Amino acid sequence: MTGELDLEDRRALRRVAGLSTELTDVTEVEYRALRLERVVLVGVWTEGTAEAAENSLRELALLAETAGSQVLEGLVQRRSRPDPATYIGSGKAAELRDVVISTGADTVICDGELAPSQLRHLEETVQVKVIDRTALILDIFAQHAKSREGKAQVELAQLNYLLPRLRGWGGNLSRQVGGRAAGGVGIGGRGPGETKIELDRRRIRTRMAKLRRQIAEMSKARDTKRGERRRHQVPAVAIAGYTNAGKSSLLNRLTGAGVLVENALFATLDPTVRRAETPGGRAYTLADTVGFVRHLPHQLVEAFRSTLEEVTDAGLVLHVVDGSDPDPEAQIDAVREVLREIDADAIPEIIVINKADAADDLAIARLQRREPHSVVVSARTGFGIEELRAAIEADLPGLESELHALVPYERGDLVAQVHERGEVLKQEHVAEGTLLHARVPAVLASDLAQYETVSPTA
Repeated sequence: MTGELDLEDRRALRRVAGLSTELTDVTEVEYRALRLERVVLVGVWTEGTAEAAENSLRELALLAETAGSQVLEGLVQRRSRPDPATYIGSGKAAELRDVVISTGADTVICDGELAPSQLRHLEETVQVKVIDRTALILDIFAQHAKSREGKAQVELAQLNYLLPRLRGWGGNLSRQVGGRAAGGVGIGGRGPGETKIELDRRRIRTRMAKLRRQIAEMSKARDTKRGERRRHQVPAVAIAGYTNAGKSSLLNRLTGAGVLVENALFATLDPTVRRAETPGGRAYTLADTVGFVRHLPHQLVEAFRSTLEEVTDAGLVLHVVDGSDPDPEAQIDAVREVLREIDADAIPEIIVINKADAADDLAIARLQRREPHSVVVSARTGFGIEELRAAIEADLPGLESELHALVPYERGDLVAQVHERGEVLKQEHVAEGTLLHARVPAVLASDLAQYETVSPTA
């Protein structure tokens, strides 16, 4: 594998142009010095093209800026796989140290999830703080969480990430007890006792258990609302997609919800559910969900599982993709990877290619060829919204058949299914059985066909 890589690429740290966000306006220098961390980005290019590797680092730069950093430099190292000790190799780690010194950076951000040992060894070499992509995304989520449930979910994800990365510091690891020093513990109390790091781990696990209980309690309210919508046979549509693809803007355009819209990554964390209607007047709910990103941390998927149930319980997914992005296909693949992880990949989806007003026509045409079941829109200008409404109406799951049926009493199971899966408009008990006027799904209509009557009085 290594032999296939270009020797020059492997020997060099490739600079990614155009990532520096240093300001030339001297009036802002003091503010920047006080408020923003100065960071150098570094990634390992193991597969794909150089353009894909640079796009990944540009996305990392956007994440870093969203977290409140000033990006000074971006470097990519060509390797067959990340170095198990220092991520980029000991020689390149020493070169990275020189870059850190020359730029005056105080933080290095790695484009991947680092093992605790990699984090420690790289930090020892570069002599500044090192964080990975996962920690950066968790930090952004922590800044943007507003609701009580959102804050609890983010804290749970952070603790889950922190637990294997706890470090002991010198003497703090020793907690000897025994004899008089132990306050009279005596026999059976002598020994190493509980080290400081073990105590920290125990406290973290206790806090995580408490957070899981709180999240389970808080999710009951949303479960109740979802149950009510199902009981009233209101179809559910979920908006999913890459972060900053325009999901909240689309929700506002379709429902007038007035949800926060911001040109920032992960601006919306808490799900918003609004009522909408198809052109034919059929009511449905539209839920805006948290955005996804490449390599979305597993801890976040687990912590936000109750929030992501808005997607798993939906009958249709509007998969929003940014048509103006340099690599929209990668966005689609990243979102579908998360949908598979939460068992929502079998739900029917409409690809919504957003930002048509800023996208290249050739890029949109390429996307439409790849995804035939797609609609091109601009949530900002309103272009294509009526076409999207029509597509939603056509794909909305629900009650295709309205019928009158006289169901014998021995087929009470069918009556129960009509109540559970359909909408009963009228019910009457007569001598021959249960007289129903209902709207039901097509599958259930075929089961009731043999009992169908011409009119309610037949």
